[in-house]
Amino acid sequence: MKRVAILISGGGSNMVALAKSMTGDHPARPCLVLSNVPGAGGLAKAAEMGIPTAVVDHRDFKGDREAFERAMIAAIDPHAPDVIAMAGFMRILTPAFIGHYAGRMLNIHPSLLPKYRGLNTHLRAIEAGDAEAGCSVHEVTAELDGGPVLGQARVPVQPGDTPETLAARILACEHALYPAVLRRFVEGERGFLSL
Repeated sequence: MKRVAILISGGGSNMVALAKSMTGDHPARPCLVLSNVPGAGGLAKAAEMGIPTAVVDHRDFKGDREAFERAMIAAIDPHAPDVIAMAGFMRILTPAFIGHYAGRMLNIHPSLLPKYRGLNTHLRAIEAGDAEAGCSVHEVTAELDGGPVLGQARVPVQPGDTPETLAARILACEHALYPAVLRRFVEGERGFLSL
């Protein structure tokens, strides 16, 4: 049985979707939910699901990213995860941290990568006049939102869409896509999945 540590910064809706999927005959189980934000809503949700939680507050490290990441590794490694799943974890990680978990890290991003890496993806898609938007699950590498894309889900951009309405439709797709890609990943499948 593979072990999955999930990193969050907020409400944890993708974490919940991942954790709920890891039941029954699923080849993995969540072993930890870690947040960089004390009081993040996802921590309470994880605790209610019986998943161990940890907090490493990045603000305690006064901008020292290496020290922050060393503290994260110290919190994560005792749980012996096979996979690190970033689910709304809003910190850019250094190559040293990514290298520590090389080949074992996934992230969900709210755009059709390689379009719109970084933030404000929904607004950028609308302003560009894109006919469709969506989400991508990718392997994490040292290049921001630049690792191999393992799956995508697409939604049409509708007339009158705002970043909020588009985000809501894409979030529903994220909750289906991420668990599907995670399962394939822990089973050793690295091919592309389209939902």
